[in-house]
Amino acid sequence: MFRRAWKTEMTASETRRGLVFFLLFLLLFPRLNAWFQRLLMGDGETLVAEANVIYYVFLFALTLFIFWEFLKTDFFRLLDWLPENLFSVALGFLAAAGSWILLGLLPFPVEDPVSVQYAQEFLAAPVPTLTLILLLIPVVEETLYRGLIYGHLRNYSRPLGFVLSTVLYALALVWRYALDYADPRYLLLTLLYLIPSAALHWSYERGGSVWSCVLFHSAFHGFMLFISL
Repeated sequence: MFRRAWKTEMTASETRRGLVFFLLFLLLFPRLNAWFQRLLMGDGETLVAEANVIYYVFLFALTLFIFWEFLKTDFFRLLDWLPENLFSVALGFLAAAGSWILLGLLPFPVEDPVSVQYAQEFLAAPVPTLTLILLLIPVVEETLYRGLIYGHLRNYSRPLGFVLSTVLYALALVWRYALDYADPRYLLLTLLYLIPSAALHWSYERGGSVWSCVLFHSAFHGFMLFISL
């Protein structure tokens, strides 16, 4: 039912440019976004959702520019292997949603800020928030974490690539809150996202197209928002 030969279609030049982009995405662009929000705010109230949409439109445009050939090729792979990809999305989503609910019952010392932020931004600005969490973030993050990082590491070691990229993505969701609030307890929330992160990688592995992960990611964001409202 599934592909027997899996390989990333990302070219060497895309990988090199992408790794530079990924480092900027982690280390520099968030600081620029914070500066831009302060500039946009002035003496008034920050329009967080709108500012984040502008930020992710910039990242989305860079993603398309850098990874265009990869994304185009992977889109046709999605269509060619549509049943396999849809199956991987459905099964992965069920695992991610179920684990997120169950692990959310644990007595974490801090509240999950990701879902809270999505709910607050949706109530303040529904259309920009839906654009952000259902389209812009999934395309950018899946291209980087699954297509680039996992696809690159997998060429050397599948188990190592799976473990490292799974932990990296789960940690990336919460580490900035630990820094912003100077509270390392937020890092414990990495546990909340380990299984969803692993499920996204499994979906990419089994379906063979990063676009299946985009669909999965978008559905999971919608689920998180629905539960949090």
